[in-house]
Amino acid sequence: MRFIVDKHDRYVVIEPLVDFLDRESAAKLKAEFMLRSTSGQRNIILDLHVVETADEDVLRLGLLARRLCKESGGLFILTGLNPNVVDLLKMSKLENYFKIAESVSTAEDMIFGNEIRLDLRGV
Repeated sequence: MRFIVDKHDRYVVIEPLVDFLDRESAAKLKAEFMLRSTSGQRNIILDLHVVETADEDVLRLGLLARRLCKESGGLFILTGLNPNVVDLLKMSKLENYFKIAESVSTAEDMIFGNEIRLDLRGV
């Protein structure tokens, strides 16, 4: 599976370049999330605009990524969701559990707002 990693100062955007995310894809993305977490990156945007559908392994991956980001005070944000992926989240009752943005730009705004809050608290 191929994906693009676009690193920024306070966040990273990961964009899978496949139309179906399955167990194999989830394993490769998990390795990337773990790498970002251990290197101090606390904000991850997962841009799924190319992805048409996914399976339950990707949901587990999302839960892991959310936990990793949250533990460090950051955000894990899904963006570019196809209706099939939204349906999967709804069927799993996770649509309100994840932060979801309409675009990468909106996700960036969410991250910067969170970073300002953390800076004001001295974290």
